Amino acid sequence: MSCILITGADGQIGSELTRLLAAQTKIIGLNRQLCDLNHLDRLSETIAAYHPSAIINAAAYTAVDRAETEVELAMILNGRVPGILAATALKLEIPFIHLSTDYVFDGRNHTPYQATDLTAPVSIYGKTKRQGEIEIERIGCKYLNLRTAWVYGSYGKSNFVKTMLRLGAERTELRIVADQIGTPTWAKTIARTIGELLPLLECGDLASGTYHLTNSGVASWYDFAVAIFDEARKIGFPLKIETVIPISTAEYPTPATRPSYSVMSDRKLTQILDRSLPHWRHDLVLMLRELKDLTN
Repeated sequence: MSCILITGADGQIGSELTRLLAAQTKIIGLNRQLCDLNHLDRLSETIAAYHPSAIINAAAYTAVDRAETEVELAMILNGRVPGILAATALKLEIPFIHLSTDYVFDGRNHTPYQATDLTAPVSIYGKTKRQGEIEIERIGCKYLNLRTAWVYGSYGKSNFVKTMLRLGAERTELRIVADQIGTPTWAKTIARTIGELLPLLECGDLASGTYHLTNSGVASWYDFAVAIFDEARKIGFPLKIETVIPISTAEYPTPATRPSYSVMSDRKLTQILDRSLPHWRHDLVLMLRELKDLTN
């Protein structure tokens, strides 16, 4: 029986992928406990033993600020592991899907980045993720490199939505950065889109390459926070928050530099799907309703 192997299976996107694809095929979900990605010498052998029909890499080092000091670990997980997975996929003659990030761009654009635009990451996290892309391209397996951004979901570790809900229940006032612009993207929408793309890649109807996969629309972190509180209050989340104050990046310094503008054009992808992906606020409402149900 064929199966799909998913690394990072207990993360935000990996959890959604496992739930979605398990209804269609057998899933091998690998997390850190089942497959230590730091032991690179055994990684390919471990994966090959499962005889997967496809590999989806949803694992990554995502601690953007900590990566500035944990450079080696970030490079192993984000830069080297994708190449090993791609080489394994090539050896097994199976497709490989990899999740990357908007942080491969420097943020100097004023119009959405195309998948073909030159990359210029400004943080260690972005540089290691770009190295992973380069390794996959070098290997030359049948692959999709899917760049996404500002990911949130009901499952996995904490994210911006969950953090805002927690802080909004504790405080009456918050200061949120308003000069970093991107696109909030629901993990479930990413998983559903991958579910559509994988069969196309497998049968050769979709060319290998880099694609941008985000919700539609644009927001700042401030816009996103205000929307979270507006929609969460309608649904009945307990909130004390009264005031959200927009601030500049300079007023909230972090160890890692973030791109000030990282909106990515998904035109290349939507032409394949023959439809646009949902607006970020539409999916935010769906996620909040789901989270409310899960926590009741």
